[in-house]
Amino acid sequence: MSDVVITVRGESNARVRAEEAAVRVTVSVDGPSRGPVVEQAQERASSVQDGLVAHLRSGEVSEWSSARVSVWSDRPWNAEGAQLPLVHHASVELSATFIDAGALSWWLGDVTESDDVQVTAVDWRLSPDTRARTEREVAAEAVHVAVERATAYADALGLASVSAVEVADAGLLATRPESPAPMGARMMAAASAGGSSFTLQPPEIVVTSVVEGRFRAE
Repeated sequence: MSDVVITVRGESNARVRAEEAAVRVTVSVDGPSRGPVVEQAQERASSVQDGLVAHLRSGEVSEWSSARVSVWSDRPWNAEGAQLPLVHHASVELSATFIDAGALSWWLGDVTESDDVQVTAVDWRLSPDTRARTEREVAAEAVHVAVERATAYADALGLASVSAVEVADAGLLATRPESPAPMGARMMAAASAGGSSFTLQPPEIVVTSVVEGRFRAE
């Protein structure tokens, strides 16, 4: 039998407990007078910032920022179609990266006691070092899986040796590349609130690597 080219796919994944949580909150205030609305929003945002600074100093937060301030006005309409008096709005968006889930739980419970503060996102993730290491490990394992699969095909054909010709992320070897599914992470988080406090459990982050390989068997 002449040489045979075998094309296979290898996949591997790892589950790693999340180490960081990127949280975003928005302070929103509205009322009939622009000055008091802006002042109240600034005061409430300053209180939230003070808490973040304290967590930063204690090492429970790695970074924080106040990203966006918005002030606007509008005239709402009532159910009868009549336009109501002017309403002024002010909002401040803040974000922080917590590296302590317990501290995050207490902080969220504290800031959300105010009706002026809304939690807009809690995104769990791995630290850069852990993510880079895990991606290298799952990529290497995916290649091993591809080699083992190609070897199994060669054995079934009665061929003795297998050598790699090409190895690439999924979709890159296709004639018409499909939507690639290279290394990636799917993140899920669950939070339950009891009274004015939150209990957050860092979820597992699934890191997946998919490769395609062409091998020559003889």
